[in-house]
Amino acid sequence: MYILDNRLEGNYLLDTKEIKLKNLKSLSSTLSQKILENLENKPMYPKELAKKLKENEQKIYYHIKNLEKSGFIKILKTQNIHGALANIYCSTQDSFFFKFKDLKLAQKISTKENQNDYLKPFILDGKLNCLIIVGSPDPHGPDKARSKDGYYGMDFALFLGIHLNYIPNLNVKLDTETRQEDLENNNLIILGGPITNRVMAKFNDKLPIRFEQGNNIRSTISSTTYHNDENGMIVRISNPFNKEKKILIVAGKRHSGTRASIIAFLKHFNEICIGNKYNEKIYAKVVEGLDLNSDGVVDDVDFVE
Repeated sequence: MYILDNRLEGNYLLDTKEIKLKNLKSLSSTLSQKILENLENKPMYPKELAKKLKENEQKIYYHIKNLEKSGFIKILKTQNIHGALANIYCSTQDSFFFKFKDLKLAQKISTKENQNDYLKPFILDGKLNCLIIVGSPDPHGPDKARSKDGYYGMDFALFLGIHLNYIPNLNVKLDTETRQEDLENNNLIILGGPITNRVMAKFNDKLPIRFEQGNNIRSTISSTTYHNDENGMIVRISNPFNKEKKILIVAGKRHSGTRASIIAFLKHFNEICIGNKYNEKIYAKVVEGLDLNSDGVVDDVDFVE
């Protein structure tokens, strides 16, 4: 069994072993803890341990027998030392744990491979390989709209960071800064709807799930229109300006809908990696934000399509 720690620079693994609660008494003394700590670093025989810890050899033998019986240490080998056979001890594992309840079966929705495939080619070999476009916070476009989606984009950046080892350069632009060559030459992640993100407006009519008049979300897959302000959409398709590139749209009817779409990545990425429930070959989802703790802020989502 392993302990897994996901960090920005990569995944870290540590072998671990279950210890019964009743056996923890073997570690109740400071000396037994010191013995285990030393044997974690280097295999040793009892007399060597006694000398290093400046303790009576009989005390060392006593704790070693208890630690061995409890499964913390074992005999690595027997060696002739100064004309006598000595047992060389080592730790049985790199770490130990105990549990109060049995493990429960986890629902497997998607595999790690599905997740990696979904993020390709936006992330390649641990490097960000796309341009992220957010709406400008200044008034712009025909509606003189101000975008709030960029603030939620920081949460989305945290999600991407879990999968990154290295960020080679600046990869974020405002919609007002983006040029046509940017759209043609890059994989794109676009945050926000067509009113607050004018780049999104260039792709909207080409999406299987899109915004229609009144800023409602319309699915051409299920022929359903979604009217709630908390509705959001997540669409991953080929870039219409360059079929060798991909685009990922994360947007909502209003900023609360965009927030819902980003929360879907943070809490339910496995579900996103599965195709639309009406057509599994199309990676397009509609979510609805939920306020589970009744504080007026969206904190979870329901996948409505």
